[in-house]
Amino acid sequence: MAKDVPERELSKLDAPSKSILLIGINFSPELTGIGKYTGEMVDWLVENNFQCNVVTSFPYYPYWQIQKPYKNKFHTRETLKNGKLNIYRCPMYVPAQPSGMKRLIHEFTFFCSALLMVIYLLFKPKKDYIFCVAPPFHIGFLGLIYRFFKGGKILYHIQDLQIEAARDLQMLKSDKAFKVLFGMERLILQRVNFVSTISSGMLKKVSKKADKEVLFFPNWVDTNAYCPLYDSAELKKLWGFHEDDKIVLYSGSIGEKQGLDGILSVARHLEASKFIKFVICGTGPYKEKLMQSAREQKLNNVHFLPLQEPHLFNNFLNMADVHLVLQKKNASDLVMPSKLTTILAVGGLALITAEPGTNLFEIINDNRMGVVIPSENLQSLEEAILRCCTIDNTAEKLNGRNYAETHLDKNNILTKVMRLIGNHNFEPAQVSERHVEYLELENNI
Repeated sequence: MAKDVPERELSKLDAPSKSILLIGINFSPELTGIGKYTGEMVDWLVENNFQCNVVTSFPYYPYWQIQKPYKNKFHTRETLKNGKLNIYRCPMYVPAQPSGMKRLIHEFTFFCSALLMVIYLLFKPKKDYIFCVAPPFHIGFLGLIYRFFKGGKILYHIQDLQIEAARDLQMLKSDKAFKVLFGMERLILQRVNFVSTISSGMLKKVSKKADKEVLFFPNWVDTNAYCPLYDSAELKKLWGFHEDDKIVLYSGSIGEKQGLDGILSVARHLEASKFIKFVICGTGPYKEKLMQSAREQKLNNVHFLPLQEPHLFNNFLNMADVHLVLQKKNASDLVMPSKLTTILAVGGLALITAEPGTNLFEIINDNRMGVVIPSENLQSLEEAILRCCTIDNTAEKLNGRNYAETHLDKNNILTKVMRLIGNHNFEPAQVSERHVEYLELENNI
């Protein structure tokens, strides 16, 4: 748990410009997952007078292919934000169908090319802070190498418990390999200055491995940009649906952790309820397989859409009546779904698969801000979808929005973390007009 920083410490940390080196495989302009949050964090840091240098890859996620106009490039440098942001992009191998071994090669090639860039930066001015965003977990070694020669403080931020996930999902099956991997991770955790992670469940797991305090650094949401709208019937028409349709939406990465095959099975059983439409939005290595399966089963109530542009995303999420957050049973406390923060911010009804005792299960139930059912139980999923589409869920939606404003606001989270590791205050952004309208509606209810 985070501890307070004395005022005398804070007074030393108000220097007008601090410099940060961030090392992470995922970064802007990726629209989902870790890259989204890392990009937003760097934007916030630049806006608050930090000089930022980012060592990252070319954008590839969640498509698992390098995106235009970055294809066929070697090391590149982008200078943005009036010179306050330098992005050093590194080439790497990106598998079209990522298996366990291919992911290892993918991450190893990034480590090697990023190492060259870190060596290059050793000949540049010293950075005050080094942020290492895991996975891949071994990215922490790059931060340790930089600190050895140049100094600075390292924040090792864990977005996924990668090694545990690989073990529990059986992406690797060698006990000797896992022993080595856990040993490498333990060395990183012992040597860095600060360790942080995104959920209380993950915090408990990391605390058992790290011989130091672990900071709570949750994923956030911009509660001004993402907020409830009240014309969902008109929004449904924009995406080709009838205003009386009930939209059950899955939006995000389409990969093996999500267990999306079950959506097709449930959709087949609910074909008689013609007002329920299933929408799978996003991309990933398993999307084509799902689309082919839906075609073979002639599922007319299942619709596939590409990732939506950022300027449309708030409208798109507000169109949905039910938001699916699906995970396999053995991954439910190893990752905190990034999509959940945005769902809560728009006042959406989240239908989540999670096991009792996991952080995700407890946080949703304790705050009464969604519906939680057992993982990998298709009958429960079918019954829950039908129930969510036929009853009033206003209370859960309001609770979700309130939680997002109180606990997931981007400005509050990033300000608190920077104070804890050592930097300056921040004036919160003004509340948007749409936000004010929402608060008025809530008070009336």
